[in-house]
Amino acid sequence: MNPPTPNRVLIILILGALSTISPMSIDMYLPAFHEIAAGFHTSEARISWSLSTYFIGLALGQLVYGPLLDRYGRKLPLYAGLLIFFVASFLCMYAPTMEWLLAFRFVQALGGCAAQVAAMAMVRDFFPARDAAKIISLLILILGVSPLLAPSIGRFIAVEWGWKCVFVALALLAVIVQAAVFFLLPEKHQPDPTISLKPLPIFKNFLHILREPEFYTYSLAGAFSFAGVLVYVAGSPIIFMGSFHVTGGQYSAIFAGLAVGFIGSNQVNILLLRHYTSAQIFKAAIMIECFAVVVFLVGTYFGWFGLAATLVFLFCLLSCLGLTYPNAAAMALAPFDKNIGSASALLGFVQIGVAALTSTCVGLLNARTIMPVIVIFTATAWVALFIFLLGRKRLPAESHLAVGETPAVPH
Repeated sequence: MNPPTPNRVLIILILGALSTISPMSIDMYLPAFHEIAAGFHTSEARISWSLSTYFIGLALGQLVYGPLLDRYGRKLPLYAGLLIFFVASFLCMYAPTMEWLLAFRFVQALGGCAAQVAAMAMVRDFFPARDAAKIISLLILILGVSPLLAPSIGRFIAVEWGWKCVFVALALLAVIVQAAVFFLLPEKHQPDPTISLKPLPIFKNFLHILREPEFYTYSLAGAFSFAGVLVYVAGSPIIFMGSFHVTGGQYSAIFAGLAVGFIGSNQVNILLLRHYTSAQIFKAAIMIECFAVVVFLVGTYFGWFGLAATLVFLFCLLSCLGLTYPNAAAMALAPFDKNIGSASALLGFVQIGVAALTSTCVGLLNARTIMPVIVIFTATAWVALFIFLLGRKRLPAESHLAVGETPAVPH
């Protein structure tokens, strides 16, 4: 039997906890980059590839879990994914070479992405479309536990017990979250045997979703905007510990402080949605981001900015991304009703796939200074703006309304 439906706050807390699994997997081991690099006798830039392989696994896995979540309900695929994550976390501990670590991180992501897809799909299971952007913003408030606490926790574990024990902590996190879902969260989406798991029907379903103008405009524009977050995450050890030579402890504090911009703007977004549409907020935020990142790029190139100015610009940029992400996600999913799991998975695939490719450039360029990271950040912001302005012309008039007023179109 399913547990009784919990109250709204508990649902949001559990969905938020699901959403933290992959971010915790990323943020907890960032302060240990130096130790991991030393252990494998390589550079920190090369170790950043383990972030990229995680992002790639996170993207590809979503295409698998989307149809599974629609066909079998939310819980069974979620349990399977968390089990894979649990096993892969221990495999990362015993990776004999950097190449094996990259492979095990890929498998870990394939399991962990089930939690992310399921959480996004269950937003629409438990809440109406008009509340999607607000609920996503609240999830990101919970998600803020990751950048605020994870680097410090990861640093403490790495110093006290070694970087390998970080993966033990991640495995335990998966067990705790799975227990919360099992005992406290009901299955609101009943299995749908009409959803085919054959490759051709799945492909046709994804293609049908991609043809929705509102989906491809906001998913792609949002993906390139969101890519800035992962470029920052992958490049932050290089920026602060490489370029500005801060200590591991100082890096953890800086990372947590900058995360306040991303988290805080998500909560400001809830207030803004009372007066502006998601499309209006997204447009304003991406334009501010594009202007700020160009000033940041030029100033860094000419050596005008030190650590303090760099922190100010990164705070501003992350604040903009905190506004673009929930509104783009809510608008992309707004037209769908039946295949929410597949639409959510495809949205995640686009977002994480684009971010994985762009963040990989940090390692491919073997970045050792701040400049290559800012160049990549600038490129993603301007591509996002271009896609939004170009695609917005193809949207029906009602897609410019607030999410709360956007009618759901059954698919």
